[in-house]
Amino acid sequence: MMLFLAYWALPIRTAAGITSAHYRKAAPDFTLGDSKGASIRLSDYKGKVVLLDFWATWCSDCKTEIPWYIEFENRYKSSGLAVIGVSMDSSWELVKPFLEQQKMNYTVVMSSNEVTKLYGVRLIPMTLLIDRDGRVADYRIGVIDKNAFESEIHILLHESAKNTAK
Repeated sequence: MMLFLAYWALPIRTAAGITSAHYRKAAPDFTLGDSKGASIRLSDYKGKVVLLDFWATWCSDCKTEIPWYIEFENRYKSSGLAVIGVSMDSSWELVKPFLEQQKMNYTVVMSSNEVTKLYGVRLIPMTLLIDRDGRVADYRIGVIDKNAFESEIHILLHESAKNTAK
């Protein structure tokens, strides 16, 4: 786990805060279940920009960000953005009512110990922006700066994917 954290500790960033494309590392793949029992694989989202958010129903900072992610999903889904929330809660019994109450319009999956370790999640919220090639372009621990993150989403949506370009 410490190797993963050290791996991301000193990325070379552009002016917008995004790691330069040359230095981006592949986001670890995972398969997790969503609230309907379907298996969601991160690698199936290649070709899209992914906002990957580790959150929990009891996290007040997470509750601040969720409406922003709902807004981003509404605004940019047709341009190639996919928002995935990874709940750190203990059960769907806690999460499903919260999803309905918040009217969350994006994919939510339940985390596992393996994924938590794989991503080195120690504090939440933890949010990553993954480019169209499946590489981590930015990550933040704590509440994001909504406007700065939205600017980064714009930049990533306008980048073309090397592995998916025709």
